[in-house]
Amino acid sequence: MKGGIGRAPLGFRRTALTGAVLATALGGGAILVACGAGGQDGAAGDGPARLSVADSYIPLPPAGGMAAGYLTVRNDGGQDQLVKVSSPGAESITMHRSTPSSMEQVDRLDVPAHGALRFARGGTHLMIMGWQKAPALGDELELDLTFAKSGTIAVRVPVKELTYRPDQS
Repeated sequence: MKGGIGRAPLGFRRTALTGAVLATALGGGAILVACGAGGQDGAAGDGPARLSVADSYIPLPPAGGMAAGYLTVRNDGGQDQLVKVSSPGAESITMHRSTPSSMEQVDRLDVPAHGALRFARGGTHLMIMGWQKAPALGDELELDLTFAKSGTIAVRVPVKELTYRPDQS
């Protein structure tokens, strides 16, 4: 007996079965897409850092003594840390962080993923000591910036007027 009591017509059963299979497949696909998207967001900062240096300068120090250095390390990739700064033209270069009441030497500075590390007056800066030759306006000092993951980047930093500000020139 076709379509009798307790049995659905054959056409209805096929439609229901096809719908259930389709719903399961689509639902499983949505779960996979959601998991995949979450995984990619979490890994965004895990790739290699892509570093560049801009706005570098050293204000001309009085009588060739100790000088400060400023620059911006831009990062278009994953997180890194600046762990050392050196120069063939100076005995030592140290990294410092200033607050309104103190200045402290630091061993490393974070370079955030898709961000920047800024060395600026009144904040984080470099202290350059023991110049090989007294700096003059227009000279350039090579700085070797060493990063925990990215290795060393060499940059040439110009000596500018004491009052120089990169955002005002």
